[in-house]
Amino acid sequence: MNDTLDTIRHHAFRFERDEDGFAPLLDHIGDAQLVLLGEASHGTYEFYDARAALTRALIAHKGFTAVALEADWPDAYRVNRWVRHASDDATANDALSDFRRFPRWMWRNTVVMDFMTWLHDYNRRRPPHARAGCYGLDLYSLHSSIDAILRYLRQVDPDAAERARFRYGCFEDFGEDPQAYGYAASVGISATCEDEVVGQLVDLRQRAATLAPGSGEADEHFFAEQNARLVRNAEQYYRAMFRGNVESWNLRDMHMMETLESLLGHLGAPKVVVWAHNSHLGDARATYMSRIGELNLGQLVRQRYGDASRLIGFTTHRGTVTAASNWDEPAECMQVRPSLEGSYERLFHDTGLGQFLLLLRGDVRAALMLQRLERAIGVIYRPDTERASHYFEARLPDQFDAVLHIDDTTALLPLERWSTQTTDLPETFPTAL
Repeated sequence: MNDTLDTIRHHAFRFERDEDGFAPLLDHIGDAQLVLLGEASHGTYEFYDARAALTRALIAHKGFTAVALEADWPDAYRVNRWVRHASDDATANDALSDFRRFPRWMWRNTVVMDFMTWLHDYNRRRPPHARAGCYGLDLYSLHSSIDAILRYLRQVDPDAAERARFRYGCFEDFGEDPQAYGYAASVGISATCEDEVVGQLVDLRQRAATLAPGSGEADEHFFAEQNARLVRNAEQYYRAMFRGNVESWNLRDMHMMETLESLLGHLGAPKVVVWAHNSHLGDARATYMSRIGELNLGQLVRQRYGDASRLIGFTTHRGTVTAASNWDEPAECMQVRPSLEGSYERLFHDTGLGQFLLLLRGDVRAALMLQRLERAIGVIYRPDTERASHYFEARLPDQFDAVLHIDDTTALLPLERWSTQTTDLPETFPTAL
């Protein structure tokens, strides 16, 4: 153990959470096209703050032109329009207003608002074609994506809008509850809407072939086509939800990968930063997830892009976190228990360094390859069952390319401290990742 601690102490870099504080990590990132920035919880201020500072540096100094979030496509696209000076929203708070479903604090918080304000100001000094954008990768917005498709088609092709309305009418018997549809379709109570959602996506793809690449019309069509892709994948996801957690998890992360690749193609192979939980961005093959058949976005990115990608994880030992006790309950400032013995977090705490960066290569890689526990807190935190609810086994050097440890962390500050029952409620219980 002492040898491992000495190795970490020798190779650790102290860092500051500002644009100039990540020099060793920026050197390690080099010319990578994709940088995936994780978090060990969905409610820790320091994770969001460090991620925002690093992203500012990547955009300003490394030529990154897009930020992709573990967020719903239509909600994030409103933010994209604002940061790229293409909307009537007056402030970042206004642009973030479509993030209404639980857990709204994930994206409606002070750090995200400040970062989007910075991005809006940064883009003001750049020509329209060179402005950095913001996009969502998740698939929970089935009904709001349908609404966005219909609004778009009513403007450009009323007849196509009527055909789309008829197709998506397949979901009408279930109101605003996609889980009710998923259950009914999975047990044979109702026919599936699979043919309808695939047909609508095919129609939009055919229309895309008639548009001039790079035009404003092509951008708006891409937004609509991605919504149609989301509806197709969400329809599969809600049916899979009742067949087992592994299948639905895999469909969700494969959708994230499909969306990321579509975005790369549309933007002309840009450099993209991804913000999501460690559980989605660390290579699943290095965790217990692989043993139960799960994959994730980090694994898929590494398999597809190899050395052109970097996976960066975050860890903490103790502090406070913004989370809920149960699904769709108000956000709370909760005490995070000190990390367990035998975990990577406790090992990092025992170095006495407080806040540091580790590049997981060479001697560090060899020292940390022994499988250990790792903590993951989603939007629900259950300290009374923490070992069962929030820890899993992993090999950190295979999971990430680098890790940032912040020993004492504090709760994220939401813009609102309430949640509300809304449509398209995701089913990620109990981990809520």
